[in-house]
Formats: sequence, C-alpha cells, structure tokens
Amino acid sequence: MFKPDTIDAVEWQARCDLAALYRLVAHFRMTDLIDTHITLRIPGPEHHFLINRYGVIFDRMKASDLVRIDQHGNVINGDAAHSRVNAAGFIIHSAIHMARPDLDCVIHTHTAAGMAVAAQEHGLLPITQHALKYYAKLAYHTYEGIALSLDERKRLVADLGTHNAMILRNHGLLAAGSGVAQAFHEIHFLERACQAQVQALSGNSKLVYPSEEVCRLTAQQFNRDESPEIVQLTWKAVLTLIEDQRESYCS
Repeated sequence: MFKPDTIDAVEWQARCDLAALYRLVAHFRMTDLIDTHITLRIPGPEHHFLINRYGVIFDRMKASDLVRIDQHGNVINGDAAHSRVNAAGFIIHSAIHMARPDLDCVIHTHTAAGMAVAAQEHGLLPITQHALKYYAKLAYHTYEGIALSLDERKRLVADLGTHNAMILRNHGLLAAGSGVAQAFHEIHFLERACQAQVQALSGNSKLVYPSEEVCRLTAQQFNRDESPEIVQLTWKAVLTLIEDQRESYCS
C-alpha cells in the first residue's frame, strides 16, 4: 500500500481514516458536489489538521488528496499552488479545532433534509428516537452568509458551546467527535432525524411528542456505558461497505 516517505505512519493512518470517512459520507448520499468538508486533527503538538483538496469528488477521495493545514490556513509540507482548500471549510473547521481539543473530527453537510430543518424556525423536533439523541444537546448558529469571515469563528464556537452537533441555520448540519467513528455516528443520526422530520411534517397530520421525562431519559440512554463500544462497532461495520476500495482510498 502506497505511503510517501515524507509522511510518518501516524499521519498516514489519519489520512486513510479520513479518506474512508469521505467515501462513506458519499456512500450515504450526504455530499454536495465538491462542497462541504470533513476535517481530522493530526496527532501531535502542532495542532495541524487534514482537509480535502478542493475539487476532488468525495467518493474518489484518497489519502494523498488530503491537505495538511495549520490553524491559520497555511498548507504544511505541500505545494500550496496545487493544494487548494475550501475557504469556508477552513473558517468553520479551524474555529472548532482551535476551541475544542476534544473534537478531532468535524463533519459539515448540505443535505436536502438537513437544509430543510435548518430553515425551519422550530429546528429539530423531539419526535423520533434519533432526534432524542440530541435532546438538549444540539446547538444552533444563525446564518451570516457564506462563512468567509474570520470574525465569524468566535460566534460559531460560542454557539456550539459544549455540544457535539449543531444546525447551521439556513445552511446545513455540523457534527463532530473524538475521532472519525464518533463523528460519523453523530452526523448519521442527525441526518436521519432530519429526514424523518421532513417526512413526518409532509404528512400534514398532528405529531405525537414524548413527555419531557422520556425525552431526557432517551438522551441519557444514548450516553450509557456501552455507547463508545457501539460507536466503534458501527464504524467497523460501515467500513465493510467500502472494504473493496481500501487500496484505492489509502493511496
């Protein structure tokens, strides 16, 4: 399996993991052409992270397509002329990586369901088990236009607070985790909750809401002792969906 001599084993593993995540996001149809972005912090004291080279479609992403940048957006150990990154992606992700050292992986999407719920004044409704995973644990950020201003980073971070998931109003979804497995788990449940909400509202029937007590209980159940193990089991399971692509994405 290809690994450049200039990249150490730790970074190369991070690149393979992130490339796999890009392909899985594509597999589950959470892409928007070459837009949206996923980042992964590289272990080490430099606080560098990996982001996609702008212009590569997600289901073709390779470890070598990922660009190492610092928190100021500078390309590290690469030819900047051939390592273009999404400017809005840098703004959003650098803000979170700088403020939340516990969140190594950040996913941002523009799915139809995610954008639809982001445009609804009431936000995500507690009407499904998937949605209750985020009960009292979901942040919201007011739309300010395309995220190109460094000044927006402080408001993004303030709005996210201690949560791992956020709805970007009139824009899309954001989910993060301690690694690729947890981040994937977060975005999958949030996306499915949004899909269910859009379909439920389209039925034009009165919705059933669980009690406050049940809502809080369910949110706690998603964070029980075995939850980290379930997250890892899920990640291993979804990797089998693209196991025939491993030689490709890890190149």
